[in-house]
Amino acid sequence: MENNTVTLIGEIVSGFTYNHEVYGEGFYLVDLAVKRLSDQMDVIPVLVSDRLFDVSRNYSGHTVQVVGQYRSFNIIKGNKKGLFLSVFAREIFFLRSDLVDATKSNSIYLKGYLCKIPDLRATPLGREITDMLIAVNRPYGKSDYIPCIVWGRNARYAAGFEVGSTVEITGRIQSREYKKRLDDERVETRVAYEVSVSKINLILG
Repeated sequence: MENNTVTLIGEIVSGFTYNHEVYGEGFYLVDLAVKRLSDQMDVIPVLVSDRLFDVSRNYSGHTVQVVGQYRSFNIIKGNKKGLFLSVFAREIFFLRSDLVDATKSNSIYLKGYLCKIPDLRATPLGREITDMLIAVNRPYGKSDYIPCIVWGRNARYAAGFEVGSTVEITGRIQSREYKKRLDDERVETRVAYEVSVSKINLILG
């Protein structure tokens, strides 16, 4: 699908966890640590077929390149629904870690439709950002819903988009921890996944 392409290069930092099966083909989740230019790490879930990779082995510490798509799945926790995001692997290649170029280790291209009103806000340090939710079509009538964050001048530009607008996005996938207050006494640490947008275009017509 040319409207949804991802390339990641990073280190496998977990074993494989069974997720689901389709027509006898098993799918497993594995975590990939991808380095930013700042040397911070994004830990990104990757969904792998047991026909593509030997999921019975533990490849922790190995450096790989993953080529695929960013996909979303609805999950239910208690009475609440949410989105689970992972990279669906179409190809995986082993690499030498000393040959990895951090500037090319995390890239995503999406072409889809704006499905919520953009939310322009400011960070505690005063930097403007716009939150967007993009629907990217798959075959057979399915869609993936991808949260995106747009920064600075692009944030002000994207804040004016209307629901239903077609947009093209390039950027990187990032993970971030945040605190969710459950009640007066309990606070839970959670992880959010989103696309940090470097370029965005509004497609007219």
